[in-house]
Amino acid sequence: MYIDLDCRFDVLRLAQILRKRIAACYGSVHPTNENFVTDGSKDKFHSFESTLFSDCMKRFLYVRCYNSSELVAALKSLKSQSEARSEVFGIGVYFLMLDSIGAFYWIDRALQPTRESKGKTLSFQSITETVVQEIHKFLQLQPILVLVTKAPIYGEGITTSNDFQRGSLKHMSEDSTALRYPKREEERNGSCREYMPSAWQTFVTHRIKLQDLAQEAGFFSEQENEMLSVHTCEWVQPSLNSKEKFYIKDDGVGLIQ
Repeated sequence: MYIDLDCRFDVLRLAQILRKRIAACYGSVHPTNENFVTDGSKDKFHSFESTLFSDCMKRFLYVRCYNSSELVAALKSLKSQSEARSEVFGIGVYFLMLDSIGAFYWIDRALQPTRESKGKTLSFQSITETVVQEIHKFLQLQPILVLVTKAPIYGEGITTSNDFQRGSLKHMSEDSTALRYPKREEERNGSCREYMPSAWQTFVTHRIKLQDLAQEAGFFSEQENEMLSVHTCEWVQPSLNSKEKFYIKDDGVGLIQ
């Protein structure tokens, strides 16, 4: 189940990558030769590819949320969604991905706390606590891997109430490196400010920092015949004294040795 919070996920791109991965795997098992067309192997491949692609996409559940309330509603429906998919496809939800958990941070911080009908105060803090509670409830029902992405805010310490006025300067969108905006000194130093409430911080068990090395020379791929951007992957929690470099291409991710 993929929950898209910044509305940037490209389903067509996913389909393109999936088809290329299927073709690559099939080609490694059945190398192309002069009999590929004449003996009907081409038709068999297209039939195999179509069936496998359809089966894979049936396992993919995409949900788009435009605010925190829709996110909470989506998480509350996890149990029913998993049961429904288990009845239809024979498999429930065992992998949950939340893309850009901080997408509504500045919006929620700007809103004045309001009260629900039951008297509970709605705020960024309470919304985050509800998100954690709903995920935790589902984890108690069945094992599930939860993967969350979060765009960084660069600076020292933890955010305060005055940070909202400086939000447009502090917040770095995920595509800023792609647009080649000049990097601030604190961004280059990699000092990230934690802005999620303590309820979320204590809930997270593992953290990985991904960074785009736009200032460095790219990696030349002979297969793609082009220069590819280099990225780094570093374990923050638990802390490991190692940093891996990788690149992204149409058929997946490749490590740079």
